Amino acid sequence: MKVVCLWSGGKDSCFACYKAKISGHKILGLFNFTETEGNKSLSHGLPAELIVKQAKLIGIPLVQKAMPKEKYEEEFKSLVSEWKKKKGIEGIVFGDIYLKEHKDWIDRVCRELKVKPILPLWKRDTAQLILEMLDRGFESIVVATKADILGKEWLGRKIDKEFVRGLNPKIDPCGEKGEFHTLVVDGPMFSKPIKIIEAEPVIKERFGKHWFLNIKKYN
Repeated sequence: MKVVCLWSGGKDSCFACYKAKISGHKILGLFNFTETEGNKSLSHGLPAELIVKQAKLIGIPLVQKAMPKEKYEEEFKSLVSEWKKKKGIEGIVFGDIYLKEHKDWIDRVCRELKVKPILPLWKRDTAQLILEMLDRGFESIVVATKADILGKEWLGRKIDKEFVRGLNPKIDPCGEKGEFHTLVVDGPMFSKPIKIIEAEPVIKERFGKHWFLNIKKYN
């Protein structure tokens, strides 16, 4: 099936894309949404250029689009409709795991667009899922946290078994409730790793206070 993947740059969207690819779907593109200014990713606050580099390293075309929050659904539908018409896409890959309100939105919007929602990670046990990502060779780092749950000292940490063991049991191992967000820096689809050279923590008000890793230099 011809599909596109929603792409945040984080582990869940990346692993969902990987699972869709190895199951035989033809990935025609990655959709990444940015803030209206266009220089930061909408979900994880990452430099837009860094997402471009990711896509180049895995060899899949990237579409970046500034998304005004008040018109998100309208703009999303417009982009998917355009790709249906021009590229013949039949489905969209999502990295969601268990949040029902997200799934309800996905099902409704895909039904209206007449495309198939593909959720390779849906209803997976997150403790097992994070270990599968590690076993498959995906490497990622923490780039954002909810400030009242995880402090700035977690920023930049590599997601590994030690990281998982160190999490409070009340925190989802995949951060599915937004406790933390990640950036994938290497994995089976990458031609070479991304190296973060310079970064600093910053705190921002975004649906509550969040720590973000302000990535200044990378290669």
